Amino acid sequence: MARKRILVADDNATIRKMLCRLFADHETLEICDEAVNGAEAVEMAAKLRPHLVILDLFMPVMNGIEAAARISKMHPGVPIILFTQHAEKFYAMVGSASGIRRVVSKEKAETLIGHAEELTAA
Repeated sequence: MARKRILVADDNATIRKMLCRLFADHETLEICDEAVNGAEAVEMAAKLRPHLVILDLFMPVMNGIEAAARISKMHPGVPIILFTQHAEKFYAMVGSASGIRRVVSKEKAETLIGHAEELTAA
C-alpha cells in the first residue's frame, strides 16, 4: 500500500527535523518534503499534491493561515493542520474558510500522528 504524503512547513529547522523523525517509521504516513515558509509551502503543495499539510502559524514571507487558505483553494480536499505554540488562540480557525481542519499545540507534538491518521484515513 502506498504511504500518504505529508508536507511540513516550519521556519524552525529543529521542529521540521523532529516532525520527520516522528513520522519516519510510520507504516502509512511519510514526510514528502519540508518548506521553510508559507510561500514555499504553497509552491510545494501545488507540485507535490500531498495528502496532508502541517503548517506552523508564524513563518516569514507568508504565515500559516494565509498559506492554508491558498493551499485549500488549490486543493480543497487536502486537510491542513495548524501546528503552533499558540493553539488555544486559534481553535476557532478549524472549519473556517482557511482550510484548517485541526489546530495542534507544539507542546503536544506526540498527538500529531493520531490527527494525521484520522485526517488521511479516507
